[in-house]
Amino acid sequence: MTALLDAPLAIVDLETTGAHPAYSRITEIAVVEVNEGDVVSEWSTLLNPGTAIPAGIQALTGITNEMVASAPAFADLAREIHERLDGRVFVAHNARFDYGFLRHEFERAGLRFHARTLCTVKLSRRLYPAYRRHSLDSLIERHGLRCPARHRALGDAQAVWEFLRVAENEQGVARLQEVARNLSKLPALPPHIERSVVDAIPEAPGAYLFYGEGETLLYVGKSVAMRSRVLQHFSGDLNSPREQQIARELRRIEWRRTCGELGALLLEARLVKTLKPAFNRQLKDAKGLCGFSFDSTRLNLEENESINSETLPFLHGIFRSRRSALAALRELAAEHGLCLQTLGFERARKGACFHHQIQRCSGVCAGKESPHQHLARVGAALARLKLPAWPWRGPVGVIERDAERDATEVHVVDQWCWLGTAQSDTEVSEILEGARRARFDLDHFRIFTRHLREGRARVVELRAEQRAAA
Repeated sequence: MTALLDAPLAIVDLETTGAHPAYSRITEIAVVEVNEGDVVSEWSTLLNPGTAIPAGIQALTGITNEMVASAPAFADLAREIHERLDGRVFVAHNARFDYGFLRHEFERAGLRFHARTLCTVKLSRRLYPAYRRHSLDSLIERHGLRCPARHRALGDAQAVWEFLRVAENEQGVARLQEVARNLSKLPALPPHIERSVVDAIPEAPGAYLFYGEGETLLYVGKSVAMRSRVLQHFSGDLNSPREQQIARELRRIEWRRTCGELGALLLEARLVKTLKPAFNRQLKDAKGLCGFSFDSTRLNLEENESINSETLPFLHGIFRSRRSALAALRELAAEHGLCLQTLGFERARKGACFHHQIQRCSGVCAGKESPHQHLARVGAALARLKLPAWPWRGPVGVIERDAERDATEVHVVDQWCWLGTAQSDTEVSEILEGARRARFDLDHFRIFTRHLREGRARVVELRAEQRAAA
């Protein structure tokens, strides 16, 4: 069989305890080595991840905690695995996933790992653009691939090799070689950035900053695997005109490590809002933030300056601008027959309002409904805009742990307002003391609620003595 690429291949598949290399570990690895179109070695082993395998993952892969209990740790085999991969094109289905996990594990073991990668998901998309699905299951079904053990590392690696052979027969050697070579190129770094600079970025959670001439801040990003994410900015298949401009202007990269994904998200949001990088389109400071307050007698639109941890529980809806707030109010009024004129959000006129005349107002302005009844309906309509109630008695700490560095971060939150991040009880007390009325930030609120909804957060109510000290 004609060689698929000039360089030998290492077809790799991993089974893991989860999806994120910063938190999850490898439970099984397989490497199929191919030289000049022939398989010269098939190797696989279970690995002890040093942590429990979730029940759902055990059911999917069939790899149980008992099976890996006596298996070697990755560190025990790191050099052997490194030798098997060295000098080969790294081939995997969703190569970013497998490559990211291995780089992370090699880094923990004190080894550097770089390789040209070939992702067979991307290869399938290029070679078979008429098909919508390119998962390994889809390829197995569509091309009739053999896979004796699905969701086991060696079985999946063998299926990837089968796909490459089928693709060569169907597409031809020249076409496969051309597409594979284009996809397997190493990202070309910007001319002013040395590879050693990128290599120094840890494959860990955090935020990174791109600077241009004169220390102009171009862009701030975040990732649970910073090095891989930075390299993606320079990957040819992801380059947009915006990315190309950033690469042309880039002169320096700075990074700041966090203990976890939540810390990275919060840090990115804070840096974007305070430093205002030129190319960030989202997370801009929302100066027009507003919300409705309602005390059963009057409806008011509160501006950004009055929205904080103390007033937030009494607000109905948080909007990025006055325009969006009034649009939401008009929608509620139309749905529930409310009178905007009576509420003071429409120019007053004698007699019934215009919306009553077109049968969109129930008629409090025409004496057909008492003001008391109308206000009660206003309150009921506004209830659906109210933010979720703060579920704790006071401020809490959302804890993230980085076992590699033996570091812990406590993100202090009260009434959905991020007060700050601490590394000790003393810092927690200082944060509480300095943030009596923390400003509400809609992006922080969305970050926290999504993080809590995903169930990965460890939340503790802050001790009474910490609150008293503050």
